Amino acid sequence: GIDPGTNILGYSLLRGVKNTINISACGIVRFSGKEDHFVRINKIFNSIGELIHQYQPDTLAIESPFFGKNVQSMLKLGRAQGAAILAGMQHNLEVVEYSPSRIKQAITGNGNASKEQVSAMLENIFKVKIVKSELDATDALAAAYCHFNQCRNPLSKGKQYSGWAAFVKDNPEKTK
Repeated sequence: GIDPGTNILGYSLLRGVKNTINISACGIVRFSGKEDHFVRINKIFNSIGELIHQYQPDTLAIESPFFGKNVQSMLKLGRAQGAAILAGMQHNLEVVEYSPSRIKQAITGNGNASKEQVSAMLENIFKVKIVKSELDATDALAAAYCHFNQCRNPLSKGKQYSGWAAFVKDNPEKTK
């Protein structure tokens, strides 16, 4: 999971086997605000490449930028996201993007949840203590966990069903 940013980039790596999931790594990468923006973009690309090389994930789940009032901030965030996506693509990863509200919905059940609510829920899910000063890492963890849940949901891929009855009718071998 990646929470792109030009000052702080959050990352999280999850390992999932069937319905069990564990955190392999979770943290942040800080960039100097004094550096040229394009230098930071290059560092984002290289940092994510190093994480991919180290942990060998098969998917990169990234939080899409939300529209804010500051156009310059949005442009810079979009560039950071582009560098992250390119790093994933250069390593032949599947890249998936989730909106902030979709991620919050997947974690808390509320698409308008605060960062603190998301963090508290992730602490409960993973039975870990999350450092409140590193909420960018929590956002990345939330993106990764959102994707994990999306992959586990049989209704999220392929054919769309109107409900469980329609799914069961087409997939009787998946019922007990």
